[in-house]
Amino acid sequence: MLKGGCFCGKVRYEIVGMPFYSTICHCVDCRRISGAPFVAWFSVRQSEFRFVLGAPAALASSKSVVRAFCADCGTHLTYQHEDFPGEIDISTCSLDTPEQVPPLHHTWTSQRVPWIRVSDALPKHAGSYMSPTR
Repeated sequence: MLKGGCFCGKVRYEIVGMPFYSTICHCVDCRRISGAPFVAWFSVRQSEFRFVLGAPAALASSKSVVRAFCADCGTHLTYQHEDFPGEIDISTCSLDTPEQVPPLHHTWTSQRVPWIRVSDALPKHAGSYMSPTR
């Protein structure tokens, strides 16, 4: 089981399933919502994820995307896209042990900020990468 939550501790979650589609996203939306040059994400089945303490606030960040975050401290926790029902993306570094879900690739590198040099050996995709489960 994986556990995680927000910075202030008012929102906590648990995951009982296996993560998939673990990525580092460089898209403009993820950068703007997090205030960081990129965000690490992974996916799980919606049925294998649950909030166990508190309730996050939600933001429709685009026509088909809802992001959840702690209303008190602002920690960005989840991302859901209507094109992928039954899945939820979790911000990797909101895990208590983010090292347990390492990224498998970089996505949206075409939108990365120019001063970020991606020099690791992970595959790099200019746009999105569609996992085999999608």
